[in-house]
Amino acid sequence: MSIEPGQLHKTLFACVYYAALRPEEAADLRLTNCTLPDAGWGLIVLEKARPQGTKRWTNSGETHESRNLKHRADKETREIPIPPVLVTMLREHITEYGTAADGRVFHTGTGGTYSSSAHSYIWQEARKLALTPAQFASSLAARPYDLRHAAVSLWLNAGVPAVEVAKRAGHSVDVLLRVYAKCVDGQQEHINGKINEALNE
Repeated sequence: MSIEPGQLHKTLFACVYYAALRPEEAADLRLTNCTLPDAGWGLIVLEKARPQGTKRWTNSGETHESRNLKHRADKETREIPIPPVLVTMLREHITEYGTAADGRVFHTGTGGTYSSSAHSYIWQEARKLALTPAQFASSLAARPYDLRHAAVSLWLNAGVPAVEVAKRAGHSVDVLLRVYAKCVDGQQEHINGKINEALNE
């Protein structure tokens, strides 16, 4: 089966944005990790990541190898509720392209894993189409990983408690507050309004 990289990456990038997956986590996402109902929110239960390394540093001798989640103990998982838009995209993607023999959702036509350079190339091509020349030349959304930053920033700005955002993103609360301090600082007016509403009830 032939799979155009751009077709695969559309849904992979959506997982990075809507679920704040790290790209290497999306690369190892399996059908068994996904609850994809016909309507409403779904769920991803992450078990492994698939970072790219050099063959000499992997047990299998391959450039991609399943590993434990970052900052997680062996067999520890991470649950991420996913919005209906991502549920639909994943359902359609799996219907169209199936899964690899080991159940991975994102795979090449031969069941392999796309390299980080392929991710970067497709992302830059997408940026050319979506951005003005000046924006493309800037650092705006320069890497696929920036979609993850956008997801976490969106959640914080929407008023999701920092503890819940950290849980979904796979961060400690300390790291979350340090990296995304500007988002939290920017919520003061919103938070004050919430407190006012509670006081006036």
